Amino acid sequence: MNLGERGSASRRKILVIGGTQFIGRALVPELLKAGHDVSVLHRKPDHGFGKRVTNIVADRNDCEQMRRILSEGRFEVVFDNVYDWERGTTAAHVEAAARACGDRLHRYVFMSSVAAYGDGLNHHEGDALAPDDHPDPYVRNKATSERALFRLHQRNGFPVVTLRPPFIYGPGNPFYREAFFWDRMRDNRPIVLPGDGRRLMQFVYIKDLVAACLRVMEEPAAVGHAFNIANQRAITQADAVAAFAAAAGKKPTIVRVPRERIYQLGGHPMGPLLYFGYYFDLPPITQIVTKAQRVLGFKPTDFLAGLKQTYRWYLRHHPKREIDYSYEEKLLGAVQAHASAGAQ
Repeated sequence: MNLGERGSASRRKILVIGGTQFIGRALVPELLKAGHDVSVLHRKPDHGFGKRVTNIVADRNDCEQMRRILSEGRFEVVFDNVYDWERGTTAAHVEAAARACGDRLHRYVFMSSVAAYGDGLNHHEGDALAPDDHPDPYVRNKATSERALFRLHQRNGFPVVTLRPPFIYGPGNPFYREAFFWDRMRDNRPIVLPGDGRRLMQFVYIKDLVAACLRVMEEPAAVGHAFNIANQRAITQADAVAAFAAAAGKKPTIVRVPRERIYQLGGHPMGPLLYFGYYFDLPPITQIVTKAQRVLGFKPTDFLAGLKQTYRWYLRHHPKREIDYSYEEKLLGAVQAHASAGAQ
């Protein structure tokens, strides 16, 4: 993605909260290339980025610990990327960190999600977010965290920007998503397509999301705003499988399986019995990206081009291995049995 040349950035003291996962792994090297002083906060004793990056070991959900680190560090930019999937990262955790940043803060970039909208299609940034009592903790926490940060902005000009990506793909993806399909194509296995395959999905390339992070860090007009950061159009699940296959130069065998049968046999979008990649089979939430295009000069990478780069990474980092396909065999067997019964 090319965001254009809109002025040069000065060297800044930056903290990346959650710098060792997918987004942080891609963001930190770009911050170093731009000449910034970078620290990473996470729970591990080492981050793997080398001596140029300061390592801060802390629990992001420990509010007192975060207050001390942020008040002492006097960071100019904070990228708040981490979410604790086991315990949840709440609005209280996020607001405590934001309030501790001090008077040197130039930008607080909060990584939210398209899930913050709760449900629905073609969302603009001004649309209402999910309510405080939404039943899904992740949706609820992202929405309430954004509201807390924007209240701070309204009260005292807190320099927040929030980003709302959909499914993030690309080299380094730790979630079993693109690789799920490529593993099966490499093993000449059929791909299970849930339902009619028309459920919508929207993607963003990791490098495009990182470029947007760098852009909002310096763009004055970004302060106080949320941005949808995604490919321009949503695609169906069937289209997504076709794109994964095209990137790999494969012709997959597709077997449509009713969701009712998938659930009856124990399948779940989050596993352990996966059938369509981790979290990939969800009710669709889609978004419009014209605001990011207008304010940030956002131009997303062509989906197939990004997938081809990702596939090259996959071949280097995913050696062929034995995969337990017994659950998918049950699904395929159930489909065959139903077809045989219908033919009698």
